[in-house]
Amino acid sequence: MTYFTQNAHPDEIKGWRSPAVLLMIMAGAMQLSFAAWWNLMNNFAVQELDFTGREIGIQQSIREIPGFLSFLAIYLLLLMREQTLAYLSLLLLGVGVAITGYFPTAMGFYITTLIMSIGFHYYETMAQSLSLQWLPKATAAASMGKIISVGAFGQLIVYFLVVVAWAAFDLSFATVFAIAGGLTLVVLAFLMMAYPHFREGVPQHKKLILKKRYWLYYALTFMAGARRQIFTVFAGFLMVERFGYEVHEVGMLFFLNGVFNLVLAPGIGKLIVRFGERKALILEYIGLAGVFVTYAFVTNATLAAALYVIDHAFFAIAIAIKTYFQKIADPADIAPTAGVAFTINHIAAVFIPALFGLIWLVSPAAVFLAGAGMAVVSLALSSLIPSNPEEGREVDFWFRKPAAQPAE
Repeated sequence: MTYFTQNAHPDEIKGWRSPAVLLMIMAGAMQLSFAAWWNLMNNFAVQELDFTGREIGIQQSIREIPGFLSFLAIYLLLLMREQTLAYLSLLLLGVGVAITGYFPTAMGFYITTLIMSIGFHYYETMAQSLSLQWLPKATAAASMGKIISVGAFGQLIVYFLVVVAWAAFDLSFATVFAIAGGLTLVVLAFLMMAYPHFREGVPQHKKLILKKRYWLYYALTFMAGARRQIFTVFAGFLMVERFGYEVHEVGMLFFLNGVFNLVLAPGIGKLIVRFGERKALILEYIGLAGVFVTYAFVTNATLAAALYVIDHAFFAIAIAIKTYFQKIADPADIAPTAGVAFTINHIAAVFIPALFGLIWLVSPAAVFLAGAGMAVVSLALSSLIPSNPEEGREVDFWFRKPAAQPAE
């Protein structure tokens, strides 16, 4: 009984062939390629292609173009199922990573980055949509934490192999890229053979959805995308350019990040269920503001590495933005809004890497101080999330409420 021969409702199959486990394995398969690519990307760019902040900014802006165009996924769903599009996206991701090392020029890197990124971003769009449809609202945050944990385990495998194999066997960039992409394709073949097609719960709208009552979700998503670029593009580049980290040293940092996600993500999911989205996001953005300010003035390589790990540890709390939307959304809006949300998330991502790459040439500190400002804006927005968000109760303008009058 495979994807090609069986249709099943998400609630019909339990155990290792359930939708939740499928989402976990897909998360691990994605990381096998993406984590290796991300581990090697800065060193490949600097050591093989002689990139500066200008070229790395252009390359990262190219990487974000498919994310900006994620809203087009809703039109692809006129031709195929969401699960099919998720599988196709993993295929593009694996192929794009596998061929990266065989085109060691700036233009070759730009093109393979675009192929890889189409797969990555459309997979992420579909994974978010399917998670919000297949997972029960009451436990979605905890389940998403487990999915992140499995993805982190996939990261750990990759980072361990890169750290050990790179130092022991003097592998080339092309070899590691090819192995990583090939592993994703192997896991994808297994998924297609072992899992049925799971039907979506509520039939999804096949058109773009933009609703005024979702404005806070859109704003939080936009700011998350903007601040994420400061970390993903420039924090890693800082480690290589300023502090001279080699491939295996960057791999060790990523390995530590994976350990944090593996251990903390399930617990973070449970805490979001217990304390709510507003408190979780407020904690995240207060911490991020402090991390970015410290980044701006760091001169010690060890402290910079610690900041990198702490910064990454906050990523799992972003589950709260997704579960906030799940609670306020019309169930039929989930798939089209997932595409719109990824586009909104990547509006800033398209121009920030290139623009801030130029700012980096003048003042790296200014880049990170801007990131701190973004965190403060996100903090203000997150304070507007109600304690118990639901349809019809999307925003809490607490500052407009009259103060309680003392009893006479």
